[in-house]
Amino acid sequence: MFIDKVTIFLRAGCGGDGCVSFRREKYVPYGGPDGGNGGRGGDIYFECDTQKTTLLDLSYTAKFEAEDGQNGLSNNKFGKSGKDLILKVPLGTLVFKNGKFCADLKIANERILVVKGGRGGRGNASFKTARYTAPRISEKGEPGEATEVNLELLLIAQVGLVGLPNSGKSTLLSQISAARPKIADYPFTTLTPNLGVVGYGGKNFVVADIPGIIEGAHIGRGLGLEFLRHIKRTNILVYIIDASATDGSSPYVNYKVLNDELRKYSKYLLKKHIIIALNKIDLPNCQEHIKKFRKYLRNKKIFEISAATGEGVDKLIIEMVKILEKPLAFKFEEEIEDISVKEYIYQPEFQVNVENGVFIVTGTKIEMLTKMTKFNEEEALRRYQNIIKKMGLEIELGKMGVKSGDTVKIGDFEFIFK
Repeated sequence: MFIDKVTIFLRAGCGGDGCVSFRREKYVPYGGPDGGNGGRGGDIYFECDTQKTTLLDLSYTAKFEAEDGQNGLSNNKFGKSGKDLILKVPLGTLVFKNGKFCADLKIANERILVVKGGRGGRGNASFKTARYTAPRISEKGEPGEATEVNLELLLIAQVGLVGLPNSGKSTLLSQISAARPKIADYPFTTLTPNLGVVGYGGKNFVVADIPGIIEGAHIGRGLGLEFLRHIKRTNILVYIIDASATDGSSPYVNYKVLNDELRKYSKYLLKKHIIIALNKIDLPNCQEHIKKFRKYLRNKKIFEISAATGEGVDKLIIEMVKILEKPLAFKFEEEIEDISVKEYIYQPEFQVNVENGVFIVTGTKIEMLTKMTKFNEEEALRRYQNIIKKMGLEIELGKMGVKSGDTVKIGDFEFIFK
């Protein structure tokens, strides 16, 4: 099954908790703290795999989680780091994180970090100072990053076969490669793109058979928007035109419809190398239609082929090889439009809002500090109170009109102000 769009939820591993411990050895007085730090949580990566051609494997699971880090131990033993999770995706995968463009994976074995695991919490050995020699304090592990990710596949093929329904694209693909797409005498036989590898003269290249394009495909008619985007990454477009006109249509009108739909869909498509192939020349009365077609396009190089019998196909393949040996006249980067630029926005350490009498404090730094504090440890609680006081939270709450007994909410935690 061909799947080219997937939405999944990713959660990186949480860091392990730090440990509170003291050395207790015979003949070693005042051994001091020896609680180790927790291990970091596992990261999640996407990696290009040349063996994959679909996102089907990722569609089976809606949520992926990396391994959490282990807690620290006594004797200054750090917790084991969580194992990273590597998800394999095909070449040409676009990654959108929280709705914004994140990466374009189009190099074999390329790997990108998508969500980062949390750091391990510090054990009490990390809090020891010259004046504070016996700390009974440790941190919780930092939560791993969690986000929704949208994946969109743009097939990478050197040649794309495009044409109206039932023009013979699948038949041609089966003739020039080992691919065996579904072939029948009715429109829209091909419902998903098919890939085939063509070998000629010691060179191999990939050909994509795109489902039939009809008038209005650029606005979503037929299978339009679903698969038109797959020809963005091709070097060559081969127009497969039915020269037999058995349905009463004109080959030249069909050519114009096809050309207009590609132009309306993307201004970059017609900048590619375009080959025109008039198919089904083995059927009667084709030559009359071909003569009329050539009158309209006198300056164009036109190939006459029969995908069913193989007549003229070798000349078409030779032309593909010649063009592929030339340098590209365009860049793939131009075809990915509206790529968002990374923005660095200054944010204060915290903000206070009042909702229904509850003082809600938000801010990345203060929320993370709250999540990593062990409130069941007296020294940890005292440290937490000192930090938020230095940050100016008490002063800000006073300006907002907080009174003793009011509820202050920070992240998932609620406190009573005194």
